[in-house]
Amino acid sequence: MAGIKIEVHWTFSLLLLWVVFLDAQRGGNLFTALFNIGFVLVLFFCVVLHELGHALTARKFQIKTHQITLLPIGGVASLEKMPEKPGQELLVALAGPAVNVVIALLLILLFPITKYLTMDQAGIELLLKTPNFQGFIFYLFLANAMLVVFNLIPAFPMDGGRVLRALLAYKMGRVKATAIASSLGQLLAVFFFMLGLLINPFLILIAFFIFISAYGENKMVKQTSLLQGHTIKEAMLTKITLLHPDNTLQEVIDVVLAGTEKDFVVMAHEQIVGVVYHKDIIKHAHTPSIKVKEIMQASFKTLEASTDLVQVMEMIASEKRNFFPVTDKNKFSGAIDLTNISEFILLRTHGS
Repeated sequence: MAGIKIEVHWTFSLLLLWVVFLDAQRGGNLFTALFNIGFVLVLFFCVVLHELGHALTARKFQIKTHQITLLPIGGVASLEKMPEKPGQELLVALAGPAVNVVIALLLILLFPITKYLTMDQAGIELLLKTPNFQGFIFYLFLANAMLVVFNLIPAFPMDGGRVLRALLAYKMGRVKATAIASSLGQLLAVFFFMLGLLINPFLILIAFFIFISAYGENKMVKQTSLLQGHTIKEAMLTKITLLHPDNTLQEVIDVVLAGTEKDFVVMAHEQIVGVVYHKDIIKHAHTPSIKVKEIMQASFKTLEASTDLVQVMEMIASEKRNFFPVTDKNKFSGAIDLTNISEFILLRTHGS
C-alpha cells in the first residue's frame, strides 16, 4: 500500500481469539462472532490508514517508512527516523489522528449517525447490542473518535506525546522535551497497569508497551544527542584482525574464541573484498575447512571515517547491519560496529 509493506504480526490472531471468547461469554452465536471479527478487521484497516498518514507525511520530509506492523494493541509505522525539526515532527504526529478525524466526518456525512447521538442511553444500548449495519457504522464512528482522543494523549508513545515534544522543543530543546513526554508516558503506563488489574487484563499488555516505548524513546534521544558532532574516526575499531579470502573458517573460529571479535573485514591486494559476519560463521561452523571466500558477503557498504556517528546509527537501523568497514580517503582505515558505538556513548555519558 503506497509502496509500504504491511505486516500482520502473529499475535494479532490472539486479539481475534479474545474477541470470539468475549462474544461466547456474552452468549453470542456464529453470526455475532463473525460480526465482531469483521468489525475488528475494518477498524484495523482504519488503523493502517492512520499509520499511512504518518508515513506519507514523513515521506514529504524525505523520511522512508520500512513497514507498517499490525499488533493486537494497534499499528506501528517503522519510520527510518522521526524528523528532528519541531515543525516537521508536529505535522507527522498530527497526520495520523487527522486521518481518523476525516474517517469519522465521512461516516457522519454518508450515514445518519447524528440521530444516534441524540438517543437516550437505553436506545444506544439497544443499538449496540443488535448486530446490524447501522450498529456497525455507529461502532466504527465511535472507535475512530476514540482513536483520535487516545492518540492525542500528551504522553509517549502516543501521537500526542510527539506533539507535546515538538511544542516543548521550540523552547527547551529535543532532549529535555523528550524526557518530559516520556515521563508522562511512563506515568500513563502505571495508570493503565492499575486499571488492567481492576478492569481488563488487556490493559496490562498496553501498559507494558507504553512503558517500554517511552523509556526506549528517551534513551535513544539521549544517545543521539551524545553522538552529535562526533565522527566514525573517534569511535572506530583500528586494532582488528583482517582476513584473506583463502583463510579457512577454522582459522576464523580460532580468532573468535581467542578474543572478542565477531565480524571481520576480508582484504586482498590491499582492497576490501568482503565482510564475514558472525551469523555466517555460526551457520557454517560444521564445515571448518571451507575458505573465507565461500562464506564472505561480497556485497557490503563501506563508510568514510568522517561520517557523523548519528548517520551511522540511522544506517544500522535501516540496513539492519551492525558492522561496517571504514575507509579514509578511499584507503582502508578500520571498522565500526554497534558495540563500539555503545562503548563510545557509555564513555561520553560518564566523561561529560
